Amino acid sequence: MTEFDVNSLTTRATRAAGRRWPGAVVSAPSALPGGVSSLTYRATLTRPGLTDTGIVLKMAPPGLEPVRNRDVLRQARVIRLLAAAPGVRVPSIFFEEDGTADRPPFFAMSLVDGQSYEPLLDVADSPPDPGTVGVRARAAAGMLARMQNLDPVALGVGDEPVVTVAEELGRWRRLLDTVDDDIAPRHAELHAALAERIPAAVAPTLLHGDYRLANMLFAGEDLAAIIDWEIWSVGDPRTDLAWLLMHTDPAHRFRRSRPAADTAAGVGMLSRAELLDAYRAEREVPVTELDWFLGYCYYKTASTLSVFVKRNRRRSDPDPSLVVAAESLAEVVERGLAVLGAPAVH
Repeated sequence: MTEFDVNSLTTRATRAAGRRWPGAVVSAPSALPGGVSSLTYRATLTRPGLTDTGIVLKMAPPGLEPVRNRDVLRQARVIRLLAAAPGVRVPSIFFEEDGTADRPPFFAMSLVDGQSYEPLLDVADSPPDPGTVGVRARAAAGMLARMQNLDPVALGVGDEPVVTVAEELGRWRRLLDTVDDDIAPRHAELHAALAERIPAAVAPTLLHGDYRLANMLFAGEDLAAIIDWEIWSVGDPRTDLAWLLMHTDPAHRFRRSRPAADTAAGVGMLSRAELLDAYRAEREVPVTELDWFLGYCYYKTASTLSVFVKRNRRRSDPDPSLVVAAESLAEVVERGLAVLGAPAVH
């Protein structure tokens, strides 16, 4: 995004803020790291008579239709609804503006201070201590349960189509069908093992779609906000739960080794049983067939990473983290097969 585009965004944001607070100004934008589904900037909101406030501006990528994971206003919608729900922590939505591919929509939300950190995968300048990691993990499990206790209709997302696990399984298969077989060996066997025993549906809930500690902001031990709502949906609650549980012992990796402080932080990650206990303390609903959903999460991981690995192979300057990820994909699939009880191949 060019400097002119940034200035254009802050001009539009100033107009949008002014409709809520006459005389407000949005200034000093700086890019924040993020994915490809949106452009994200930190900025300052100045309002007459009030202290300057840090905000986050999130805009759909220019030149692309703002649909699916690029539909930033859909993200703003669910964040706003959750902000009104008791016990759920998300940023506050300040204002938004509709748009088109040529004039992309955007929204502004509060800038929440905190650390985003995946204990068994990430590297940080100041990683949390093991005790803090355990408290964070327990808080994440409890927060997931509280969100899933919300009735989708009462929350305001009852008009969303319910995405079934069979549909999701088909989605990840279609992605894997586009990559060479050597990228994720035995992925077809894992799909077959999953497809032959798809669990019966349970009452649908709101789904984050990538619910793990790295998609939360923590102030010390306190869970300050759940972030990155690009792929939220309504569906089987066990998919988000299993995704969180999978990250207590992920098979994939992006580094061959991590610094000692990060390795120590990872030791504090709770076990699956401990996380499940924390979840059940807030949500008194039977959880069945979790092994299937864990196998599904390994399959989803293999699918999403395989596409990145495929693209990385074509680059003249491959991303080293994806080279390492490629080395782990066979183990990801094997872990999925193992959790489903399939025999290992030696």
